[in-house]
Amino acid sequence: MGTTTPPRTLAEALRARGDESLAGLLRARPDLLNPVPNDITQLATRAGTRASVVRALEHLDRFALQTAEALAVAPDPAPYDTLLSLLTGDGLDDGEQRDDVGAAVTAALPGALATLREQALVWGEDERLRLVRTARELLAPSPQHPSPTGLGPTVAEATAGMSPGRLQEILAAAGLPATHDPVSAVAALSSLFTDRTRMAELLDTAPVEALSVLDRLVWGPPYGEVTPNPTPPVKWLRDRGLLLPVSTRTVVLPREAALHLRAGRAHRVPEPVPPVVAAAAERDPQAVDRAAAGQAFTALSTVEELLKLWNGGGPAILRAGGLSVRELKRTATALDVTEPVAAFWVELAYAAGLLATDGESDERYAPTPAYDEWLDLSAQDRWTHLATAWLPATRVPGLVGGQDAKGRALSALGPELDRSAAPEVRRRVLALFAELPPGTAPDPETLLRRLRWERPLRSATPSAEGTDLRSRLALWTLNEAELLGITGRGALSAQARALLNEGEDAAAALLAPLLPEPLDHVLLQADLTAVAPGPLERPLAETLSVLADVESKGGATVYRFTPGSVRRALDAGQAAADLHAFLAAHSRTPVPQPLSYLIDDVARRHGHLRIGAASAYVRCDDEAVLNEILADRRSTGLRLRRLAPTVLASQADPGSLLEALREMGYAPAAESAEGDVLITRAGARRTPPRTPPTPVPEGPPVPDATLLGAAVRAIRAGDTAATVVRKESTEAGTSSTTASGALPRTTSAETLATVQAAAMTGSAVWIGYVNAEGAASQRVIAPVRVEGGFVTAFDHTADEVRTFDLHRITGVAELAEDGEG
Repeated sequence: MGTTTPPRTLAEALRARGDESLAGLLRARPDLLNPVPNDITQLATRAGTRASVVRALEHLDRFALQTAEALAVAPDPAPYDTLLSLLTGDGLDDGEQRDDVGAAVTAALPGALATLREQALVWGEDERLRLVRTARELLAPSPQHPSPTGLGPTVAEATAGMSPGRLQEILAAAGLPATHDPVSAVAALSSLFTDRTRMAELLDTAPVEALSVLDRLVWGPPYGEVTPNPTPPVKWLRDRGLLLPVSTRTVVLPREAALHLRAGRAHRVPEPVPPVVAAAAERDPQAVDRAAAGQAFTALSTVEELLKLWNGGGPAILRAGGLSVRELKRTATALDVTEPVAAFWVELAYAAGLLATDGESDERYAPTPAYDEWLDLSAQDRWTHLATAWLPATRVPGLVGGQDAKGRALSALGPELDRSAAPEVRRRVLALFAELPPGTAPDPETLLRRLRWERPLRSATPSAEGTDLRSRLALWTLNEAELLGITGRGALSAQARALLNEGEDAAAALLAPLLPEPLDHVLLQADLTAVAPGPLERPLAETLSVLADVESKGGATVYRFTPGSVRRALDAGQAAADLHAFLAAHSRTPVPQPLSYLIDDVARRHGHLRIGAASAYVRCDDEAVLNEILADRRSTGLRLRRLAPTVLASQADPGSLLEALREMGYAPAAESAEGDVLITRAGARRTPPRTPPTPVPEGPPVPDATLLGAAVRAIRAGDTAATVVRKESTEAGTSSTTASGALPRTTSAETLATVQAAAMTGSAVWIGYVNAEGAASQRVIAPVRVEGGFVTAFDHTADEVRTFDLHRITGVAELAEDGEG
């Protein structure tokens, strides 16, 4: 094909592209690479399949899509000027189409057309623009699938099958000369509707009610229902072809007539420029950073509290997977948050690899070993770990509590929460935040409008969850970013900008000075409480959380000491003297006397009773205490009986017996088979090593430059093999063929002789080859060596030296020299 010859097919248009342009197509539509096409023809065929075209259309912005929609209703092929006119109008609409919009469309159209060409949705020169057939079928109007432009079929399409007599009646009513040729009749009617002057004269004679009917149909949908006896205005329109029958009860406004009424515009409002994301508020950037840092610290505390809550083994897993509604409510109450927020923290810990299932027969959720490693990190590094796990996560906590397509409830940590569009929406929302000046909080409505402009085809399709999923994902992103400390007071923080643009180290460096320094002391009070005026150092916080219960949280955390909390510390192996020393060392106020008395009183009674396995037994040196237990009616369910003056046996298991006696007001301690007190330490349960959940990708991944280069070379080489000119063979007995796409067929002797000759002369030949899997292919090779039943050759198709089994070559043909073929 000469350099000036216009392409006749999409394959020819792609073949004329440079390597960079082909790589751009494969980058924009990575589904075309799976697997790598054999040649340009196969690439063009795959680019025209319905699934691939739908995927490509879904990634167009609104104006590029409007351009494709205009081409779908334009003549095929369409000149550039015709396309521009469909987007700007013909300028004869009494000023309704503003000049500034027309100028914006004129300026933006080359870029939109370049995008469509790059993605192989449009091909051809500007004088003959063609939309690929599949895209035209998807975007063109039909009764079953109305066009997005709201235009109906052409006059020729709408009158297909109409009787010549009826056509004559329409021509007569419209004042057109009669013709017995149906083609001429259709052409005359089309010419009338596209002639501005004559069409205006015809409409000037129309009843006012008829014009009202046209006004209702002009911007779509263009179809309307009529009765067997239509009203006079409708009859007037039908008689003159302004409404053409689709069925016995349905009529349609033909495209040419609608374009006249629209002043030539395919769209009511072209949108060549993306909507601007407006600012809702402008705040001090430093105040934004401090607010975001404060929320980041709260996020760390909340995740730590959640996993500490499940330290000894969390809630059981539902049979269908996930967390039950009751357990989610319980978790929300413990964290003092709403259930949707609790679902977010649970899913975040899961996405970060800090939480997983333990894999036991009674499967439960529990922290992973990675949680302990996470705790050893600095606060800023722990935050970047959570943030970098959130950004690419495809699991969507906002769906929890809703229903799937089959009406089943969606649960936290359940299997149906992955939405592959989530990471792209999340990053795009944050990128729009980053485009605003520091400290600027965007207006959510304008932000959603911008997202809908960038992906209109997806946003226009409601999901199974209700409204369009991308808008819901964007709103959830706004809430989750604020909870996580990505944003502060509605604006993007400096540390989040650094995380997006420079990486984790830069973000951690900016966040570190904004986080509060951990304290090494508390303030003990006489009402058996301790006040932590800020975050505590880890060893202090861990010990205090065992010795006391958290009563309230906020700027300061209030801990309360109770008999149960002190007993918990004693169960963990602490002695009364250790607890007194710990409080004296870490309190800025004197240890109150009531607290000292509480510790001593609980310690004096702790371990007085001993619980062991019989099923279970109670042992106590004080017979009076055992008598008291037996006499207590609350012990009836334990089914106790005396085995010896100091021993009671029970049919309950040791754990249940221990808890029951504690509820009765005693302070028993569990003991081992050797009689030693068992020390129970909180937080000992961990899952086996687990990897974080893998995000579900949205289609094939975008290939890197190396893969793109290799793919383009392979396609070029395959195209050379498929299109190379072969020499016709006229020898007797030769059955080779040069039919396009057919493999050459030669006898074994001919094959051997030809490849040996090619090896001696260093020339290339065309072969058919069937591999070990039975897949047939055609290749252009330059044989180097032929021996032992193998041919070693440079494979131009694969662009490498390969060895071929001689018996797998179906046939061979010489390549035609220049001037042959």
